[in-house]
Amino acid sequence: MVLNYIFVGFFVIAFVMALGHLFLTGDFLIFERIMKACFDQSKNGFEISLYLTGVLCLWLGLLKIAERTGIIQTLASWASPLLSILFPSVPKNHPAMGNIFMNISANMLGLDNAATPLGLKTMESLQSLNPCKEDPTDAMLMFLGLNASGLTIIPSSVIAFRMQAGAANPADVFLPILMATTASTLVIMLLMAMKQRINLWRRPMIMFLLVVLSLFASIVWLGAQLPPEEFSRISTGISSMVLVGIILAFVFGGVRRRINVYESFIEGAKEGFSTAVGIIPYLIAMLVGIGVFRASGAMDLLAEGLLSLFESLGWDSRWVEALPTMLMKPLSGSGARGLMVDAMQTHGADSFVGRLACTVQGASDTTFYIIALYFGAIGIRRTAYALPYSLLADLAGAVTATLVTYLFFA
Repeated sequence: MVLNYIFVGFFVIAFVMALGHLFLTGDFLIFERIMKACFDQSKNGFEISLYLTGVLCLWLGLLKIAERTGIIQTLASWASPLLSILFPSVPKNHPAMGNIFMNISANMLGLDNAATPLGLKTMESLQSLNPCKEDPTDAMLMFLGLNASGLTIIPSSVIAFRMQAGAANPADVFLPILMATTASTLVIMLLMAMKQRINLWRRPMIMFLLVVLSLFASIVWLGAQLPPEEFSRISTGISSMVLVGIILAFVFGGVRRRINVYESFIEGAKEGFSTAVGIIPYLIAMLVGIGVFRASGAMDLLAEGLLSLFESLGWDSRWVEALPTMLMKPLSGSGARGLMVDAMQTHGADSFVGRLACTVQGASDTTFYIIALYFGAIGIRRTAYALPYSLLADLAGAVTATLVTYLFFA
């Protein structure tokens, strides 16, 4: 419903702006520019979707290998001490624990569409433990919050869009996204734990937090010590090395377990193709809406107003150009994706604004969509504190994304 209002709003605002432009200037060509934007963005959305198909096939194929080699199950057993702290009401051997790990793993690998069916399966498992079927349990709320925070280690879709946009190094936003999404996840984890009175100060959690904070501190220190060009070169090199290492680990794991790596990859890649086809209508719809909005002059008017406001306050206002992506992200994943693509098309994939929009896109997930889908699938009617806490995590992710983009690319 929210996305419907947003989509209609783009056209209504564009029409009003076009009428105002016509009244003030007598320029009928404004309507020609709007129609041209419709056709151009329709073509652009389809081309982007075709390019994205290959990347989704790649990562879903690799994930299928990881599933069959037992890598994910092994990681689940390693993560069990941590998950038991966050979900104390779920028995350790209950199927929900395995589903939780599989879902979080898919999110961490940047496979949003693969994570969704796993998330629904997890909610069904958690519902089996729920004594009151219309109210969410603490475990459900913690799980939903972690999903909304969108913890991502491999932002594969963002990297794919940057490749399509012609970025010199599409993976150069890897570390900024990792830092922003980690901040979002830590905020939701702490908020949920305080509300549910979960004692996080236990050895596995303390060790986890210390490792994360140490990593953050090391990156910030390194950024302060090195020239910007050298820091960018090192950070993007590490990003690429980690991605290659993960791919090799999956493939060699399959060889070691003597599974048919090729057939496993093909099976997963087929799922990637179906996923890519499914997002084409959504991407085209949002890109057309954004194109109409921008062609009417409404986007420029909004940006100029915000730029003037922050410049009058003496602040650096470059981040304002990425504000539409920040505001759209909790409402619509496809909408935020469209705004991210639009930012790269307008300002350049390697511009500060283009990189910030990409970092914001990877910082968190689509809060409203996740709440509606996951709760609706199992008949939960009351969302409790899920929405406000998740929006606070979104805010933390957006603020961190802005700060680290200045650190890495200013």
